[in-house]
Amino acid sequence: MGLGPPVSRARRGRLALLATLIFLLAFGARLLSWHDAAQEVGKVQTSVTHDYQRTGRLILEGGLGSFLRADSPLADPDLMGHPPGYKVLWAASYGLFGETDVPVQLFQILCDSAAAVLVFLIAGALFPAGAAAAAGLLVALAPQFTWNSVLLLPDTLAVLPVLAALYLLVRAHERQGVWRVLGAGALIGVSCWLRANALLMAPFLCLLMPVLFGRGRRLRYAAALVGGALLVIAPVTVRNAVVFGHFIPLSLGAGQTLLEGIADYDEEGRFGIPATDLGIMRQEAEAHGRPDYAQTLFGPDGIRRERMRVARALRVVRENPAWFAGVMVRRAASMLRLERARLIEPHPPVTHALADHYEGPPEWAAATADLLGGGQLLAPGASLAPEPDGRALRLRAGRAGYGDIYASPPAPVRPGTDYVFRLPLKLEEGRLVLRVEETGGEGGSRYVSTVVDLVEGKAAAEQPERVVQLPFAARGAGRVRLVVAGGGPAEPSSSALVGAADLRALGPASHTWTRWPRLLLRAVQKLFVTAVVLPLVVAGLFLLVRARRWRAIAVLLAVPAYYFCVQSAVHTEYRYVLAVHYCLFVVAGYALHRGGLALGRAWARARRREPEAPSL
Repeated sequence: MGLGPPVSRARRGRLALLATLIFLLAFGARLLSWHDAAQEVGKVQTSVTHDYQRTGRLILEGGLGSFLRADSPLADPDLMGHPPGYKVLWAASYGLFGETDVPVQLFQILCDSAAAVLVFLIAGALFPAGAAAAAGLLVALAPQFTWNSVLLLPDTLAVLPVLAALYLLVRAHERQGVWRVLGAGALIGVSCWLRANALLMAPFLCLLMPVLFGRGRRLRYAAALVGGALLVIAPVTVRNAVVFGHFIPLSLGAGQTLLEGIADYDEEGRFGIPATDLGIMRQEAEAHGRPDYAQTLFGPDGIRRERMRVARALRVVRENPAWFAGVMVRRAASMLRLERARLIEPHPPVTHALADHYEGPPEWAAATADLLGGGQLLAPGASLAPEPDGRALRLRAGRAGYGDIYASPPAPVRPGTDYVFRLPLKLEEGRLVLRVEETGGEGGSRYVSTVVDLVEGKAAAEQPERVVQLPFAARGAGRVRLVVAGGGPAEPSSSALVGAADLRALGPASHTWTRWPRLLLRAVQKLFVTAVVLPLVVAGLFLLVRARRWRAIAVLLAVPAYYFCVQSAVHTEYRYVLAVHYCLFVVAGYALHRGGLALGRAWARARRREPEAPSL
């Protein structure tokens, strides 16, 4: 039994048209998300992003040959926390286009739009065109993918070669050929150059060989799959052996993530393992009497320290196998939840550049006395009081959770104008969310928000003073206010020093024509929550089992099963397991297609049963 329906010339034409439409829709949605996040992407995983960019500059300065020299700056173990692929991409971008993030972000947007097409093609090889279109549209519009594709991180890029490998395996089943399987393995190796999470995926996917291929070919094809991956990964492994003198398949970090993953689920603190990089570094510095260990994760003796971390984590696993098995099950279950990702904003964002200093007077200003007298405390027990020098106010709130704490006096705005609301702030305790909203409304009245976190490792007195800028485009004439809210249920209390606020006009708003497509896309993206998508996946699996589509089930669940079994053993973030949902959306698309057909048949039966209207 084949995997899917035969492909006629007419069907190929329809698939090509649908693939083009899906790509354009995915690309447009990601461009809008990029437009919204242009001022904020640098705030996500900032230190990791800077590491990629710094290494890219070093590669550009020394050339790729500097990778093989032990005396090169690239031989610093602190640069070994991630595989080199994304760093090489940054080097190429800097060399071709200069010091700008735009080319890398555009490349990621293009690649993730292509991923939506690949999902469509995989589904099209398994199911009718309607189911394939539904799967492609889910990936094209999902906020979990539109948002992650614009971040300065390689997570969505690493998914594209995995999807391409899966597509080649499907095609290899239809047209038996070892070269497609070899190419699938090589593509998995490409993914490993970007993120190490797929390191064991090629041998894991060998479990598909009995499902896809007949006797006599399985061993040869399995060897081709693993061999293709090894051929692509080998240059990194050889380089690490030459430069560091140790066997390091891709990068360091396995021990660190194992330890932090254990600490995440050790609610009672039985194992005494810190849950953060900084905590691990400090603990190692104290345990070994090496203050320099507290400065870097992989610096002095980084390889030896990493192996000690692996040994420590494995010792916990050996001594607590039942507990760790439960952790893996809980982690695997958490991968089924959809991330609460940022949706496309309903209105175009500010296009004017922000600055540290602005010329001329602001359109509205509130001195500390105005904030104290004209503002409003919103949380029970919250307080706002002047500091002795009179230049700042101390805002305190106990157990505010996510609730609002304080609202500033209202400020007038003009329609179709870009503004920036500015507030000097020094956070000393807790976590705060600052947002700008229209007065007298909820939901759609909110313009922009940002999270203010403590700088890890610094005492309250050492926390930096900053000017928080919240840019927004005013939709109509009215009044806006700045609201300070709590940053999470785990925060027992918050304390911050705030200074005089002001509101400045930046100029006329641009791209106002995007409002209607934004509103439509945002309405659709609100449906991408676990309570909606997971039942669709379960329904799709039920329908596939009932139809005995065992090969299709095996192909679509192979990649998710890999992450459930392998990634669940280490520290997991949503962006590490994005590939799970690209595949599960195919199952959800099948359920939507079958549901649509059933509704269509029910509607047709109801129409046939309708009595004819009597003639006059």
